[in-house]
Amino acid sequence: MKTSISCSCCLLFLLSTAHAIAQTPSATPPRPASQPVGTSGTTTTLPPAPPIPSTAPATPAPTAPATPAPTTTRTAATSADYRLVPGDKLRIEVYKDAQLSQNVQVRPDGKITLPLANDVTAAGHTPSELRDAIVSSLKAYMSNPTVTVMVVETVPPLIYVMGEVNGAGPQPLIGKMDVVQALAAAKGFRDFADTKNIVIRRGSQVLTFNYNDSVKGKATPVYLQPGDTIVVK
Repeated sequence: MKTSISCSCCLLFLLSTAHAIAQTPSATPPRPASQPVGTSGTTTTLPPAPPIPSTAPATPAPTAPATPAPTTTRTAATSADYRLVPGDKLRIEVYKDAQLSQNVQVRPDGKITLPLANDVTAAGHTPSELRDAIVSSLKAYMSNPTVTVMVVETVPPLIYVMGEVNGAGPQPLIGKMDVVQALAAAKGFRDFADTKNIVIRRGSQVLTFNYNDSVKGKATPVYLQPGDTIVVK
């Protein structure tokens, strides 16, 4: 009888204890779902991490190559049949004689001046013809002189029309120009021009030209060369 009472008392004690535990509030409240673990109730926003600088060296932008300035130096003539005109610049070399070797320019009268050779006509001649003329002049002072003529710089090819024309003066020699074309560019003749006896001076050479026969097709066209001078009387 005593054993049944003891068991009943123990059962009642356990039930009372379990009820008391169920009624006691939890010491640690549940965490909100939005609160990060290990933080307080206030959410802290961290600043963004600074960018990592690149260790590669900066590549300089390519620069365009400099454009050379246009040159105004005239090209030296290299053609063997080129005929010299006033204003051309020449280099005269006399072998083994530095004093006679000179830089010269063809004067308006068509000549150049060299030591010993004095005045030598250059205009209207090719460089080889001028070389032969200089050699002939130096033979009186030297034995078998060796001369070289080099055209260093040329002027634009010009011709000249003078006398009884309406537009006298220099004219550019454009392409293959004959005397009739040059006279037309000079704006024709004056009233008392002698059109049958026109003179063409080409260096030391003198040519005659009949304009009337030429325009009628009775004469062969005369083509001009740089430095030619047409004289209408």
